[in-house]
Amino acid sequence: PASRAPPAGVPAGGARPQAQGYKPPVRNAGQVPPPAPAAGAPAGATPASVPAAEAPVLSPVQLANASPMEQKQMLGEVLYMSIVASQPELAGKITGMLLEMDNAELLHLLETPDSLNLKVSEALAVLQEFQNQADAK
Repeated sequence: PASRAPPAGVPAGGARPQAQGYKPPVRNAGQVPPPAPAAGAPAGATPASVPAAEAPVLSPVQLANASPMEQKQMLGEVLYMSIVASQPELAGKITGMLLEMDNAELLHLLETPDSLNLKVSEALAVLQEFQNQADAK
């Protein structure tokens, strides 16, 4: 079979394109870390919400056209960006905990900052209780 077409991505002459150097993915490139808490503020205190310009926008059309798995992914990304300003160390863990909720409830949290802050506080309490139990053993 000498007249066989080359595999996709390989030029007809059989020569392979020159490999480009590996560039590791850069996460959050160009982002500035959240501001430090004000003097006298309790440890770990930072602004409670992210300005709307920094959080990704989730359109109802995008969400409606996505599979349930993609919906969770999209909601998780927006939730994470909403949580990371106030809890940079635990944002991933808290987001994971919140993603156990129904999508309709997650949408409500994203639309209501006070509700989101309350759920984040509840998640922090659960994590603290878990840590206390682990420390007691």
